[in-house]
Amino acid sequence: MKRWMNRIIFYAGLLVVWFLIGELKIWPDYFVPTPVGVWQSFMDGLSDRSFFIGTLASLKRIGIGYGISAGIGVILGIITGRNQFLDETLGSLLTGLQSLPSVCWLPLSILWFGLNDAAIIFVVVMGALLAIATVTISGVKTITPIYIKAGKNMGANGFKLLTTILIPAALPSIISGLKQGWSFAWRALMAGELLYVSIGLGQLLMLGRELNDMNRLIAVMLVLIFIGLVFDRLVFANLEIAVRRRWGYEH
Repeated sequence: MKRWMNRIIFYAGLLVVWFLIGELKIWPDYFVPTPVGVWQSFMDGLSDRSFFIGTLASLKRIGIGYGISAGIGVILGIITGRNQFLDETLGSLLTGLQSLPSVCWLPLSILWFGLNDAAIIFVVVMGALLAIATVTISGVKTITPIYIKAGKNMGANGFKLLTTILIPAALPSIISGLKQGWSFAWRALMAGELLYVSIGLGQLLMLGRELNDMNRLIAVMLVLIFIGLVFDRLVFANLEIAVRRRWGYEH
């Protein structure tokens, strides 16, 4: 309860400061919009269903792209982390590619797939897959060797060793990689939608910029923040809590 009260007081204070800045007219409305103007723009987006349509289109793209990234990234990370040759070769390549901003993949994806959803989904995949694979590799490599030896002594080999020893031991790192991959995928999606005009939240951001409508820009940004918080608290936070309890770090 104390944690929630601290958050409520903090965000209420930010809202009051924002409201006072808007009322004092220190900067013009097109530079710093007022909370009332942003709320009105948000309600307009709900009434004309543009926020619903844009959110569904963006969630569809990130759902497909992130699903592909999570599946391939975890498998690739486990295989690479367990094989020294792949770790020294493919692992170094993945680390190098991760330093490349995801938006850099957009020109390549447009040349390969054309101006369509496949191009944006490819950017999302490349934005999340590398992060998930890299963190998973690190998690697999840091598994205590005694766990693997104990599993083999008890007859766990091949697929059984993977499911009973490797994945459970590396699960905290895998979840961290999935969480990090989600943030990279979300950013890659927005970069793709901003540069390629299509239905989505990125298009709504571009529309606000073209119309010089700061209220709409802030309203869409708040929608993006809300969606990110929902997934973080409902999905990844619960997974992290479950893993901590399983390992005895939280009661």
